[in-house]
Parts: sequence; C-alpha cells; structure tokens
Amino acid sequence: MTSHNLWFYWALLSAVFAALTAIFAKIGIQGVDSDLATLVRTAIIMIVLSAFVWFTGKWSSPFTLPARTWLFLGLSGLATGASWVCYFRALQIGDASKVAPVDKLSLVLVALFAFAFLGERPALREWIGIALVAGGVLLLAFKR
Repeated sequence: MTSHNLWFYWALLSAVFAALTAIFAKIGIQGVDSDLATLVRTAIIMIVLSAFVWFTGKWSSPFTLPARTWLFLGLSGLATGASWVCYFRALQIGDASKVAPVDKLSLVLVALFAFAFLGERPALREWIGIALVAGGVLLLAFKR
C-alpha cells in the first residue's frame, strides 16, 4: 500500500466510525438532553485523544503554534461543536436513517467550499458524482 492510496483507507475507516457514531448516539440519547449528550461525548473524545497523543509521543506544547493555526483550528473546533450540537438534536427527534444522509450533504458543501475558498477544481466527472450525492441525499431524506 503506497502513501498515495493511504488516505482512502483512513477515509473509509472514518466513514465506518461515523456510521457507528450515528447508531450509538441514537441509542445513547434516548431520554437524555441532546446538548448534555454532546458534552459527554466531547469530554470522552478529549480524554481518549489526549491519551492517544501522549502515548504515541506526539505531544508538544500547543502554545508554540502560529496564530494563524490557532485561528483556523479554533474556527474548525467551533464548526465541529456546532455540527455536533445540531447532529445530536436532529438524531434525537429524527430517524438515524434520515439524519445521517442529510449530514453527509457536507460532502457536497465541502466540494463547493473547496472550489470557492481553496481553489480546488474538480473535473466534470467529479462534479457529476457530487451532484449524484446531492440527489441521493434528497432522495433518502425525503422518502415516503
């Protein structure tokens, strides 16, 4: 396996864990406020990730990071938090099989934002795939 293809396996694992997240969260938030559930989930992530970074020897002082890195990681953290609050709220009141596809509309939005802000230029074939994903999201979310 070359490092050229390695991203795919990590992305695939991300998808598997994201799917498990939806299922476990839907079960876990029954009878619990979704915001409190998000806080508990976040605390667990902080503990596990801190231990992982420490035990793999990757810990370094975050205070030495450049201001630009802090700014964009901070914005990313705020966006993640907002996403999780909205996701858990949606899961609490909706079916996981409908919430998860709409959440994956983020794929389409990432492509559009990457085009607008990062200068990425998907080929026509990729735009067709992105459009198909958008159509699939709508089909799954609004099934009868």
